[in-house]
Amino acid sequence: MADTPLQRILYAEDETDIQEVASMALEAVGGYEMKICNNGQEAVEAAVAFNPDLIILDVMMPIMDGPTALEEIRKLEGFANIPAIFMTAKVQPQEVAEYIAMGAVEVIPKPFDPMNLPVTVQAIWERANR
Repeated sequence: MADTPLQRILYAEDETDIQEVASMALEAVGGYEMKICNNGQEAVEAAVAFNPDLIILDVMMPIMDGPTALEEIRKLEGFANIPAIFMTAKVQPQEVAEYIAMGAVEVIPKPFDPMNLPVTVQAIWERANR
């Protein structure tokens, strides 16, 4: 599994400016294939058809938040162990511990550096697949 390259990322973010910056960094700089969703419900609905290698979820979104979306995605067949990252401005140690307890492999703080985002995501992917 560690030799499997990261190719497809399911990404849910409701802020269009953040969505555009992150997806541009991950697609143009990182070379990843992205499925962009505007909320957690869209991510749950897109998960099976897109079949991502990795999931990145904003924590606070309308309709369905990131933690709820991750909980629902984990119920889908074959999605119990797909690495998931939360991306949020809420990064107090207690909050990060809660996200990890929910099943995230890592938390990326907002604001993030777009030029370093692909490197950060790749490093998290590699750690998650050791």
